[in-house]
Amino acid sequence: MENVIGRTEEKTIIKRIENSGEPELLAVYGRRRIGKTFLIRNGFINGLAFEFSGTHNATLHQELESFSLALTNVSGGIQLAKPDSWIQAFQMLIQYLTPLVKKGRQIVFFDEFPWINTPRSGFLPAFENFWNSWASKEKNLVVVICGSAASWMIKKVINNRGGLHNRVTRRIRLLPFTVAETADYLKHRKVKLDKYQILQIYMAMGGIPQYLKEIESGDSSAQAIDKLCFTKDGLLHDEFKNLYYSLFDSAENHIDIIRALASKGKGLTRTEIIETCKLTSGGYTSQLLNELTESGFITPYIPFGKTSKDNVYKLTDEYSLFYIKFIENSRAIGPGTWLMFSAGASWKSWSGIAFESICMKHIDQIKNAIGIKNVYSEVSVWRYQPKSKGEQGAQIDMLIDRADRCINICEMKFASDTFEITKAYAKELDNKLKIFQEQTKSKKSLFMTLVTTYGIKNIRSYPGLIQQQITMDVLFEV
Repeated sequence: MENVIGRTEEKTIIKRIENSGEPELLAVYGRRRIGKTFLIRNGFINGLAFEFSGTHNATLHQELESFSLALTNVSGGIQLAKPDSWIQAFQMLIQYLTPLVKKGRQIVFFDEFPWINTPRSGFLPAFENFWNSWASKEKNLVVVICGSAASWMIKKVINNRGGLHNRVTRRIRLLPFTVAETADYLKHRKVKLDKYQILQIYMAMGGIPQYLKEIESGDSSAQAIDKLCFTKDGLLHDEFKNLYYSLFDSAENHIDIIRALASKGKGLTRTEIIETCKLTSGGYTSQLLNELTESGFITPYIPFGKTSKDNVYKLTDEYSLFYIKFIENSRAIGPGTWLMFSAGASWKSWSGIAFESICMKHIDQIKNAIGIKNVYSEVSVWRYQPKSKGEQGAQIDMLIDRADRCINICEMKFASDTFEITKAYAKELDNKLKIFQEQTKSKKSLFMTLVTTYGIKNIRSYPGLIQQQITMDVLFEV
C-alpha cells in the first residue's frame, strides 16, 4: 500500500467507517484522474476483499465475464463460470463473502460503478437487492461504490428514489488537491520547485494527482508544461475531449458551455449561457449546469444582494481553461513553447483569470490571513453594468461580506515580481469602491484587500487605498 498524501477529511471518514462496527455503503465520486481509486485502495488499513471495475462501453456479456474473472482471482484461482445475470453474479459474491465477514471487517469495492450499469443489464436493481437483502445486515461489511460521472452517482445512487433510497451511509466527493496538497504531493515525489513555479503548474493543470504525477524531478514548471501540454504524446495534449466524453454520454453541449465560460472570465448568468450556447430555457439546461457543477468543472456564485436564481457561473477547471486558451489551436510544439506564450498578451489575461479562480477555491486560507476565520461571512461576486453613457460600470470578483459590518473587496493580481500600483489602477480601485457603495447603498465599512504573488511594491504611495495585502504564501497553508 502507498501513502495517501493530503485528503485529511477523506481519511477521517474512512477511519470512522473502519471503526463503526456497522454495515457501511460508501459512495465516492469526483472527476476523472482525481485519485478516487487510489484513495480506496490505499486508504483502508486491511485492504480490499474484492474489487471490480466497470469498463467504458462494455457489453453486459463482457462485464459479467470480467466479474467472474475478478471473483476467480480472489477465490484461490479456481475458475468460476460466467454468471448469466447480475442477480446470479451477486449470489456468487455473497457465497464468497459469507465466511469472510464472520472473521472480521471486509471491504468490497465497485469502481466505475456507472459503467457497470449498461443499458437493460439489470445491474442497478440487482445491486439494490444485494444490499437490501444481505449486505445491509452484515456488520462486518463495507461496500464502496465509486464513479467519475458525478451527476450519475448523485441522481442514481445518492438521490435514488427506489431500492437505494437513503441507503448510502457515507459519501465522499473527491475534489482536486489544494495548493498546499499539491506542494506536498510534488515534494513526496522529489519534485523541488518554489512556490511561484508550483502556482504556475496549478494554474495550468489544477490539483489533479494523475496530471501532477507526470511531472519529473529536475524539471522547471515551464519544462513540465511543455512536456505535458505541448508535445504530441504529452498526457494533456489531447486530454480535453477524452475527459468530457468519458463523463457525459452526449458531451457536445457540456463542451459548448465550457467554451462559452472560457471566453468570459467574469462569468455568465444562466440566461447568458442559454443565449450564447443556443440552449432551451428548461430542465435540460439546468441538468447540464448541474452536471458540470457536480463534476467540478464550473462553479456558481451568488452575486452580492441577489439570490441563487441570479447565479453567475464561472469556469473553475484550470486545465480546461488552459487547453482552450493555449493548447487547442497552437501550432507551437516542443521545448520553449510555454516560455514563448508567457511573453504574450494572452498570458497576462489568462494568468489573471486563473489566479482569481484559485483564490476563490482557497477562501478559507484567505479569510484566515485576513484574521476573520471565526467571523461569519459570505463570499460572493458583484458587477454593475452602466445603464447610460454617462455611467461607469464596475466588477468585483471576490467580495467577503462579514457579520461584523465590514466587507472585504478583494482584488487578485498575478505577477512575476512585486506588484506595482499605477495611477490608473489606483483610480480604478477607488471607482470600484464608490460605485459599489452608490449602487448597493451598503453602510458597512469597505476594506480594499489585494492578493498578489510577491506583495505590493509601492503601497505607501497610495495611503489608505489598500487596507490589507496578502501574498501567495497563504494559499500554501493547510
